[in-house]
Amino acid sequence: MTVETALKDTPGLRSRELLPGRSPWVAMYHSVDDCSDDPYNVTVTPDRLQQQLRWLRSRGLRGVSVAELLRARARGAGRGLVGLTFDDGYGDFVENALPLLRHYECTATVFVLAGRLGGENAWDTEGPRKPLLTPQGIRKAAAAGMEIGSHGLMHVDLTHADEEQRRAEVQRSKAQIEEITGGEVLGFCYPYGYVDSATVEAVRRAGYRYGCAISPGPLTSVHAMPRVYVGQRDTPWRLELKRRAHRVLRRPWQVGECAR
Repeated sequence: MTVETALKDTPGLRSRELLPGRSPWVAMYHSVDDCSDDPYNVTVTPDRLQQQLRWLRSRGLRGVSVAELLRARARGAGRGLVGLTFDDGYGDFVENALPLLRHYECTATVFVLAGRLGGENAWDTEGPRKPLLTPQGIRKAAAAGMEIGSHGLMHVDLTHADEEQRRAEVQRSKAQIEEITGGEVLGFCYPYGYVDSATVEAVRRAGYRYGCAISPGPLTSVHAMPRVYVGQRDTPWRLELKRRAHRVLRRPWQVGECAR
């Protein structure tokens, strides 16, 4: 079964049927680099990422892209899989994260900003400037088995955008990334994790098979999936606590529910 088939979305009830039971455990990363100057806590060092991936494998778990995770769950084979996501498309992903993911036989989803390719994280006004992936870097990550998703165009809060800007951020970014990779972009990641019903609906209508948020509350669905923040302070024992808390705190996804 292909990803496209497994994640095929139809309006109404089926938007929940792909994820029966409890919400899957999806980790949210950003940059992988030196974190001595990191006011927004978006960076983990390569050494810390290696420790975290080693912990996953020691627990009998394997990190995979969100598309791979959903595809496995759709066929009842998601046990032992953890979603790994990297927001913002930092250039250090290819140099620092990719070799570690391949070493531990993991995949991940990289959410990139189509309007800032080869640019920098200008939205983080207090933080150090970090280069973002170029089209060449995106193709290298995709060729290594990573999923490439959209984070919009410019990293703006879509819940405060007008309809025209929201449509451009959601639809144009998808088309531009697909032109770079030559494949379909299945996932969207909401900048800052902010969601509302209009934004979730725009993502669904644009043809995305899923969307990643942080804590979407009652909007939780395959188009507004909750994720767990992972940072430099997350040693193996902290990750184990977060994993256990996720099981308790995230409510079951009842078959038949859908985002409104």
